[in-house]
Amino acid sequence: MPPRSTSTSETAGDAVLEGAEPDAVGPVHDGPWFEALVRAHAAAVHRFLVRRVGRDEADDLAADVLTTAWRRRDDIPDGAELPWLYRTAGFVVANHRRKGRPEPVGDVPDDALGSDDPAAQLVEDEQVRAVLGALGARDRQILLLNAWEGLVGEGLAAVLGVSRGGADAALSRARARLREAWAAAEA
Repeated sequence: MPPRSTSTSETAGDAVLEGAEPDAVGPVHDGPWFEALVRAHAAAVHRFLVRRVGRDEADDLAADVLTTAWRRRDDIPDGAELPWLYRTAGFVVANHRRKGRPEPVGDVPDDALGSDDPAAQLVEDEQVRAVLGALGARDRQILLLNAWEGLVGEGLAAVLGVSRGGADAALSRARARLREAWAAAEA
C-alpha cells in the first residue's frame, strides 16, 4: 500500500488534534464568566479585606485580588471560586503587610470597624482583642476565616491550601487554643 500523502491543511489539523484541544468540553472562564464572578463575590472579598486592613486600603487590595483573578482565571476551580479568592486575598494582604508596617490585632483602627457588622463589634471588645492577640497568626487566621467568612470543610481547606482533614484538624486545634487563651484571660 503506497504511503498516503497529506496536504498542508491535514497536517495543520493533526497538530491541533495532538495539542490542546480547542473544542474540549470544560469551563469557559471568559469575560461574562468573570463578570458573574465579580458580581457574586466582590462584596465578600471586600469585607474579608476590610476586616484585615481597614477600609482605606481594602478598595485597592480588592482590585489587586480581582486583577489576579482575571489573570489566573483558568486556575480558579469551578465550585470553589470564593475560597480561591479568599486564599488569593490572604496572599495579597501578606504582600501588602510586608511592604508596610504590620498592624497587630490589638491596634485595629476604630474607623475600620463598621458598627453594623457583628464581627466588627466583637473586635471592639478589649478582652476578645486581647485573647485573639495572644494566639498565633495561623490560629487567628483559621478562626477568623471560620467566624467571619463562614468557611468550613472544603472551603477552609482550599483557602489554607491543605486537605479537608488538615483543615478540620487545624480548626479544632485553633478552637482548643482559643479556649485555653480565653480561660487564661479570665483567670
